[in-house]
Amino acid sequence: MRRKDDMARKNKDWQTPEERKSAQDYYKLHSDAVNDLVSANEENSPVVSEAELRKYRSGSKIKLSETVKALLVKYWFNGAVCFFFFLGLGNYLRDLLDQLFVLGLAMGIFTDILVNNVLRFIAKPEGANDRWMMVPKKQLSSLFVNIAYAYVVLFFVYMFYNLVNTVLQSFGGSVLSVEPLLFGLFYLGFDLLFIAMKKLMIRIIDDAKKKV
Repeated sequence: MRRKDDMARKNKDWQTPEERKSAQDYYKLHSDAVNDLVSANEENSPVVSEAELRKYRSGSKIKLSETVKALLVKYWFNGAVCFFFFLGLGNYLRDLLDQLFVLGLAMGIFTDILVNNVLRFIAKPEGANDRWMMVPKKQLSSLFVNIAYAYVVLFFVYMFYNLVNTVLQSFGGSVLSVEPLLFGLFYLGFDLLFIAMKKLMIRIIDDAKKKV
């Protein structure tokens, strides 16, 4: 113990006044930081802006707009339903009408139970994604309306496939087969078209009521 005290005393004697003051400030600074950390709570913590917090948050650098997110959700579910119910049941349902019946039923159910609920959940602000739904209000009857609407969209997708394949065959090309990526894109396109037509009809009716 005496030898250690002697070494500490010698080290202290060798330090200049500036070095001793710097060492004291160093230990004081760290001890103050530890005390602040131990006693930190919501009341005495400084307010940090949201912009400053975003600098230290981890996450993807690719920022997607709310519109792109909503359309990707609809597109992904369209392709997933096609994959599981049209292609997946193709070995069990040999008749095309049976396959289309099951596919339309699944599209309507998934739209009402999953797709629309996901769109409502990710909406910023609340209700912002209602514009991407044919039936934005969640009601008991919305399930049956979405199923009927899915058959309408599916009919036009089916006719569009036939039209494209007829044109391709006339030029000697190969026909398009039904696969999730392309089906999801076609279904999304007609879905958005009918939603836009609905909005246009509502606007026309509202303008007519104002004039009356």
